[in-house]
Amino acid sequence: MSGISHRLNIGLKALRELGLPQLSLYAFYQLGLRSGHYRRLTPTPSAPQCAQPLRPILHLPEVDQQTVLLGEKGLTALTDEAKEIVAGQVRLFGGLPVPLDLTPQLPLRHWTEYETFGHDLGDLKLIWEPARFGWVFTLGRAYLLTQDESFPQAFWGYLEAFQKTNPPYLGPNWISGQETALRLIGFIFAAQVFSSSRHSTPVRQAQLAEGVAQHAARIPPTLIYARAQNNNHLISEALGLYSAAAALPDHPSAPAWQKLGWQWLNHAFQNQIAPDGTYSQHSTNYHRLMLQAALWALAIQPATSSEKPFPPQTLARLQAAVSWLLALVDPRSGGVPNLGPNDGAYIFPLTSLPFEDFRPVLQAAARAFHGRSAFSPGSWDEISLWFGLPLVTTSNQEPAAAGLTHPNQTVLHGAYDSWAYLRAVHFTSRPGHSDQLHLDLWWQGMNVTLDPGTYRYTAPLPWDNALCSPMVHNTITLDGQEPMTRAGRFLYLDWAQAQVTRRTKDAIGDLSLIGQHNGYHRFGITHQRQVTAAQDGTWLVEDTLTGPAVSNHDIRLHWLIPDWHWEANLSSTVWDLRFASPQGLVKLSIHAAAERSGQVMPAAMQCSMVRAGVLILGPGPSHPTWGWTSPTYNDKIPALAVIVDVNSQLPLHITSHWNFMDEKS
Repeated sequence: MSGISHRLNIGLKALRELGLPQLSLYAFYQLGLRSGHYRRLTPTPSAPQCAQPLRPILHLPEVDQQTVLLGEKGLTALTDEAKEIVAGQVRLFGGLPVPLDLTPQLPLRHWTEYETFGHDLGDLKLIWEPARFGWVFTLGRAYLLTQDESFPQAFWGYLEAFQKTNPPYLGPNWISGQETALRLIGFIFAAQVFSSSRHSTPVRQAQLAEGVAQHAARIPPTLIYARAQNNNHLISEALGLYSAAAALPDHPSAPAWQKLGWQWLNHAFQNQIAPDGTYSQHSTNYHRLMLQAALWALAIQPATSSEKPFPPQTLARLQAAVSWLLALVDPRSGGVPNLGPNDGAYIFPLTSLPFEDFRPVLQAAARAFHGRSAFSPGSWDEISLWFGLPLVTTSNQEPAAAGLTHPNQTVLHGAYDSWAYLRAVHFTSRPGHSDQLHLDLWWQGMNVTLDPGTYRYTAPLPWDNALCSPMVHNTITLDGQEPMTRAGRFLYLDWAQAQVTRRTKDAIGDLSLIGQHNGYHRFGITHQRQVTAAQDGTWLVEDTLTGPAVSNHDIRLHWLIPDWHWEANLSSTVWDLRFASPQGLVKLSIHAAAERSGQVMPAAMQCSMVRAGVLILGPGPSHPTWGWTSPTYNDKIPALAVIVDVNSQLPLHITSHWNFMDEKS
């Protein structure tokens, strides 16, 4: 296929799957860039436009209540992190401290030039994240509890440095409407929580209010881009406008900001959340971001001129979204499967619990949208305080709030604190990862079979969003082919659709879930996966590939395991492995069998293991992106990629038998 024909084919597929409205909006955005329209709409301001200070819009927590929740250990952790920020270090994406750098490369260009002509700035997320001012929530929390003046002093110093080196609409920090929206929300928070500080002089407060107005003015001209994306961009930008209107009610543009913000917030919640609670970005972290945005909007509603409540359609979708995500929370750790794209976003880090603990947001969201707690009282309640939610708990309520979770999730719960999530979805919006029939398996608070996460969206090969591939997910691949067509760094086409075909419980109580997807139907081949949670605590995963028995196929099974000490016993037809987890022994036995003339015969397997891109067992092959997991953005840690290759005719069956033995066994 020629280059022109290929591009035309990709364009037609994108039109069919993404839809004309989305592509048309994106085309109009590109037209606005290339015609200079957006440059004319966002000129460098010539004079201040805001003469009023920012109005408080949040109900701040009671110090005594917050102190009790955090405890001595939590307060120490909070103040230590705040002091890191004062010293010029920040924990981006919930990771380790790095220098807090708010100065972009020179010379600065108008933001439209970076979009129109490209840039050599590398991964923009590494520039944007510190400039979101998300770290101000840590400084604010610490100041509220300690009244340590070094915290507001540091904020004002960083703000002035940012305003000096990032003048309105010049430089990479003005490219994205989403980034400006999240930054202005951080400004609004800081203005209120530091209002009593001697460092919050009237001149500084006026400069901050002017900054909020300039940020808000940046959003409407390119809201069409956020509408084209119809994802977290639209939610964030609408939330920024709504927040600016609440904090600057007398600004001439405030009525327009509030109208736009409220309209597109509700549109996004109603259209991005499916009736069953699934979020359109197919990502647990973006799902959490969406719920955080809804909580902030609800918290500041009393400060808006209209004080509109969420309409019933929006509330219903938010309730479903809370239930969907609650079904994926591990009750011991608060962790969830690292499903889909994970850009490390935590837009309201109003908690001392780690980035990967989803209980703070889900506790608050359950209270806000269901009217009841999701978990027993705990340190995860702090976000609820910041969003003005009463700390009430239903009596005799179990963790994970079984009464709130979605009943139709592809989740199975087994014995001895084990559970599994089978990824089987029918896409109606573009997928971020090719992960159909991926399996997450958890035991006693540990994620035993890992989703690889994301690591980096933009990086030199091979790390340009490489972990979205099915080759690194816990599933089957066929003949080295992707089930879907990867048409760009963030674009999959020819969506592989999956469904759960059966969910059963047998006479002895074993639970089974059977799913399949159509990603290999172009070869006439179907992949079916049956997951069984046995009453004795073991788990059985049976992969079956069926299709024409005319030639051999290369079938590949991949499991991603934490970087535990391991032992292996290999033969041509059975592979027994043992992993020494912190909670006890994890055993895995894998064998393959093919059907020939009505008989089932063992199939020869080639077994290998890759750690951090290096082959450590077996004949290979390996790849630099295999054997890694990324818990958050820009962070990857070694893991064990357990790989079984079988060259066989079909039908073929590969069975993985998991057995957990805790330290008491």
